[in-house]
Amino acid sequence: MEKLFSIGFWSAVARFILRNRTLIIIGIIAATVFFGMQWKNMRFTYTEANLLPDEHPYNIEYQQFLDTFGEEGNLIILGVKDSTLFQSKQFMAWTKLSKDIASYDEVELSLSVGNLQKLEKRKDTAAFHLVPFISDSVLNDTKLQQYKHELLHKLPFYEGLVYSPNKESVRAAIYLKKDIVNTSVRRDFIINVLIPRIKAFEKETNIKVHTSGMPYIRTLNSQNIIDEIGLFIGAALLVTSLIFFFFFRSFRATFISLITVIIGVMWSFGVLGLLHYEITVLTALIPPLIIVIGIPNCIFLINKYQQEIKSHGNQAKSLQRVITKVGNATLMTNVTTASGFATFILTNSKLLKEFGIVASINILAIFLLSLFIIPIVYSYMAIPKYKHLKHLNKEWIGKFVQWMERMVREHRIAIYIATVILLCASIVGIYNIKLSGSLIEDMPKNTEFFKDIKFFEKEYEGIMPIEIMINTQRPKGVMNLATLKRMDELQEFLEEIPELSKPLSVVDLVKYSKQAYYNENPEYYQLPNSQERAFILSYAKSSTKSTNLLSSYVDSTGQYARMTVFLKDTKTERFDRIEEDIRAKIAKLFPEERYTVAITGKAFVFEKGTKYLVNNLLLSLSLAILLIALFMAWMFRSVKMILVSLIPNLLPLLITAGIMGFTGVPIKPSTILVFSIAFGISVDDTIHFLAKYRQELITHNWRIKRSVYAALKETGVSMFYTSIVLFFGFSVFTISSFGGTVALGALVSITLLFAMLSNLLLLPSLLLSLERNIANKQTFKKPAIQILTANDDEMEQGEEDEES
Repeated sequence: MEKLFSIGFWSAVARFILRNRTLIIIGIIAATVFFGMQWKNMRFTYTEANLLPDEHPYNIEYQQFLDTFGEEGNLIILGVKDSTLFQSKQFMAWTKLSKDIASYDEVELSLSVGNLQKLEKRKDTAAFHLVPFISDSVLNDTKLQQYKHELLHKLPFYEGLVYSPNKESVRAAIYLKKDIVNTSVRRDFIINVLIPRIKAFEKETNIKVHTSGMPYIRTLNSQNIIDEIGLFIGAALLVTSLIFFFFFRSFRATFISLITVIIGVMWSFGVLGLLHYEITVLTALIPPLIIVIGIPNCIFLINKYQQEIKSHGNQAKSLQRVITKVGNATLMTNVTTASGFATFILTNSKLLKEFGIVASINILAIFLLSLFIIPIVYSYMAIPKYKHLKHLNKEWIGKFVQWMERMVREHRIAIYIATVILLCASIVGIYNIKLSGSLIEDMPKNTEFFKDIKFFEKEYEGIMPIEIMINTQRPKGVMNLATLKRMDELQEFLEEIPELSKPLSVVDLVKYSKQAYYNENPEYYQLPNSQERAFILSYAKSSTKSTNLLSSYVDSTGQYARMTVFLKDTKTERFDRIEEDIRAKIAKLFPEERYTVAITGKAFVFEKGTKYLVNNLLLSLSLAILLIALFMAWMFRSVKMILVSLIPNLLPLLITAGIMGFTGVPIKPSTILVFSIAFGISVDDTIHFLAKYRQELITHNWRIKRSVYAALKETGVSMFYTSIVLFFGFSVFTISSFGGTVALGALVSITLLFAMLSNLLLLPSLLLSLERNIANKQTFKKPAIQILTANDDEMEQGEEDEES
């Protein structure tokens, strides 16, 4: 009865689909129109991915920093390393560029050598005021060289700000208004205003301008993501359709499959819009993923239809059996694939949750589309001709299946030896895997903006901002000389670390104040001593409002100070050591009972977020394995079968991890995704094989060898077809300019290739070797789900019972 109920259910589904063809097609068209209307709600991300949950201590500290000092990522820098810049014509063009940019509403401030100001002691009162660094209205080359010498040798305050520590390059700073930094206004300004202005300057002067800064990097990075979505979709459609046509040699079958997955892609964009999710580097992968995962559904359904036509030539019966026989197995495989993605929902990362939700919804949606569209479209068409069925008799496919059977029959020991060797090598590789939390590692290496990042990293000794926020726990405590000396000692310590740039804080302003007090003599660029403290600090404090120099480094109450330092692209192990040393120095300089000091900033939070994410993703992978193990237990009602089925799927994951260790691919957010995705997909082959194996056991009266070989012959072709499609489909991601996406595509492809070989060689070998322990009527209890029907006679009996 349980079997007949399963047959009956899917027979009812088949009758519903075939009797309501027009209604279902209208429904699919209506749903596609609805999802198409949601496209207007799609938004591209304008912020970095926050990998930490909102309530995490590091996130709380970062939010406190933003509440105190405002958005940190509003600085764009333009760098020039060209000796001709200080020639009058070139210099005037550089100054004009800065002034033109400053005239736009989106810009808060533009700072370059041409409009630089210096601190000067006032004669009428005990205070300082800012005066133009370049006071001449008419400039010639001689005067400019004098100003250049003064800047580089007499104004140490501007070292690292306006000129590089090696004194070979200068830069301009553009501060965007903080309220536009995380909006589309920022993108429009950079793409439509800033970049054209810079190109015009380069053309006019023949001077190369290097541009960077978080707003600029984020804009061009997200633009690359947008550009690649269309590239991925086009490439995925082209590759999968070519492979599909190569297998089936049918334009009709290829066209039907393409229409199915294109509708799936339209729905995936619609779901993103409906849920108001941003398109990130991860969610941008979903449309091509739907193509890659949807095509194997089409292969299973069309292959079964053509097999049925070849068997008896009855179109109605063939379509009925396609849905009844393959529908359940395809549902199970899509559910396991969706489960692999759905485990990301369990992480505390908003980025991964959204990716998991949209991916799992659309995987189930593409299953329904395949199940509806393919039988319905074929029902309106003529029966396939002999030329459409010839691929079923391809000699090379037959030889491949024979090779697999021969390996399993005669060379099982060799398969086990190869497995053990691969396993041992993988374990060695796994010990060499490194963790990476770099903000720029996955960025496109061949783009101009990445080359500019490396330029600033070299010239200015860092690019990623690290912020240190010091709470003196009392108003106006920052300008206390003892606090300033502690901060100065910390800055000296940071300057000695090769991976860090020269820090900047209120200490530098106080030093500059002393220099200004002593008639701009650079020898006095230092903190005041105890005798000078009273009048130097009173000068500095009284100048705060008029110069506005302190506002970026000290809050309005004078209780909080900010120290900014820039970090080079650094390996995670070294970053951890640097952090440990900094925290030890802070603990020594700033007693906990008097100061609260936090290390924060975008680069720091991202680094911590990467570690947090890796731990969460390892948990999600464990949950995926547990979930699918429970799923197997529910389907097959056998603990021993769970172990046998998991071994061939865990081995490819270990091999891939070993390859990562040997090739130097680090664990990072993009690569850790590989394991959950690949496991969810590779287990599909196991389900197909074991379901067919169980059916053959019943058919052949529990004769194990015959059942294994029969299952191998039956499922080997479809598993080979789908694995090849998935391998080349995921390989499409290797054309990306993003390192993480390339690694994701290559590693998933490799994992699925090993998974196919593992399921076609190791799994049958294990079944044969352990036959007496696992393959008996007691071990193989009646399954909770009848994935495949026992045989065609029983199928026909079920159909007759349903009709009666």
